[in-house]
Amino acid sequence: MAQRTIYPWGDTRRFNSYAGYFRRLFGGRVQKLSVDAGFTCPNRDGTVGRGGCTFCDNGAFTPSYCGGGKNVARQIAEGIDFHRNRYRTAQRYLVYFQSYSNTYAPPGRLRALYGEALAHPDVAGIVVGTRPDCMDGATLDLLCDIARDRYVAVEYGIESTSDRTLRAVNRGHDFDCARRAVERTAARGLPVGAHFILGFPGETDEQLVGQTERINALPLTTVKFHQLQVFRGTPMAAEYDADPARFRFWEIGEYLDLIVEILRRLRPDLVVERFASEAPPRYHYGRNWGLVRNEQLWAMLEKRLEERNAYQGEIFIPLWHNR
Repeated sequence: MAQRTIYPWGDTRRFNSYAGYFRRLFGGRVQKLSVDAGFTCPNRDGTVGRGGCTFCDNGAFTPSYCGGGKNVARQIAEGIDFHRNRYRTAQRYLVYFQSYSNTYAPPGRLRALYGEALAHPDVAGIVVGTRPDCMDGATLDLLCDIARDRYVAVEYGIESTSDRTLRAVNRGHDFDCARRAVERTAARGLPVGAHFILGFPGETDEQLVGQTERINALPLTTVKFHQLQVFRGTPMAAEYDADPARFRFWEIGEYLDLIVEILRRLRPDLVVERFASEAPPRYHYGRNWGLVRNEQLWAMLEKRLEERNAYQGEIFIPLWHNR
C-alpha cells in the first residue's frame, strides 16, 4: 500500500480543513450552527450608508429555522435538531451569529445574546460575524472576557483586498480598515476569520490569485472564499440587467482551477473553512451552477488537487523572503 503524505497541518487532506482544525481543537466533530439575533447593519441604517452592499441578501444564506422572530435559544434547539438529522456525528456545536453585523449593539445587549447561546449544554462556543468597522475596544473586552473559558472567534466580512472593488459594491470601508480590525482582534488572542467573495465585476483571475499575498499577511486563523452569486432584488441584480457583459460566471471546472492556484499560494497554517457557497434556487439571478451541493464541490476540489498533485502552501513564500 502506498504511503500517504501527512501535510504540515497534521492530516492527509491537501488543504488545511476546518473540520480538521476542530478535531484537533476539540477532539471530535463540531458543527457550526447559524442564528439570526436580530441585528442590523451600519451600512443600512444610515450610520455608514444606506441600501447595504450591492450583493447582499441575508435571506439567501439564513437557514429556515432562523425565521419567524424566534429567540436565540429556540433557534439553537431547532438548529440542533436540523443538523442532527443531516450530520449525525456532530458532538458539540458552535453558535454562529451570522446575519448582518453581530457586534452592532451596546455591550450589555451583546453579553445577553451571547450568553443565551452559551447557556445551551451542547454549545462549545460562539463565532461572531461582523464588519471591520463594527469592532471597538469595549466589544473586544467583552469577547475576551467570554473567551476565558469558552471558544470565541470573530469572523470579518472583508470581501476583497481591492479598495476599487469595495467602493464599487458600496461596502462602506476600505481594506486598511479590515486590516486594522483583524490585527487588533488577533492581538487580543482571539481566533480571527475573514470572508472573501471572488469574481466581482472587473476582477480578473490574475488579481484574485494575486490578492492571496495580502491575505497571507493578515494574522488570520481561518478564511472563507466563495464565488460571486447575484441574488434577485439586489442592486447588483439591477447592475447585471443594465450591463450583463461586465459579469463573468465561471464554469465549475474553471472555478476549481482558480481555487487550486489560490490554495497553492495560501499560507499553510490558514484554515480553509469554505471555498464555495450555495443558496436556494429562488434567490439566484443570472448564471449559476444549479443544484450542486457543497459536499460535492469539496469532493471535486480534492480530486482536482490530487490530479494536479497540488496542495495548500505548495508555492507559498513567507514575507521575510521578500525583505
